[in-house]
Amino acid sequence: MRRVLTTVAALVFPISLAAAPAVAASHGTSTTSTTNVVTTARAAHTLNHPATLVAQGPVDVCNYTDSRPSLHLGSSGAAVQQAQCYLNQAIGAGLDEDGDFGRVTQSATEDFQRCADIVVDGRIGAQTWSFLSFWANAPGAPFC
Repeated sequence: MRRVLTTVAALVFPISLAAAPAVAASHGTSTTSTTNVVTTARAAHTLNHPATLVAQGPVDVCNYTDSRPSLHLGSSGAAVQQAQCYLNQAIGAGLDEDGDFGRVTQSATEDFQRCADIVVDGRIGAQTWSFLSFWANAPGAPFC
């Protein structure tokens, strides 16, 4: 009996997280009860998460681009505007969102990195993007 419950529990948990069909392994036990549990889990999943409610998270406060390239002194374009907007939201940097990563944007980036207690290098890479987007979109911003 313990083996059947373990198999059933192992099958129900992944189904509650994904809409893909599960494959049941019987391990020498009857699959009838396993099939009923899987079917019940699928029905519960469908009822709790209808296809019409597919939210992808909160609306981003800055909408210049979804691109997150590495940025540094001399970079330009929509990704720089996105970073400048995030810096304005996260720490109240007061930057012109002009898409030019100059000395003022570099200084604001360093201020943000110090405030966030991450590596201070004046560049916007993966870690800084992650912190910037989170802080800029968080309730209560600016923080520093």
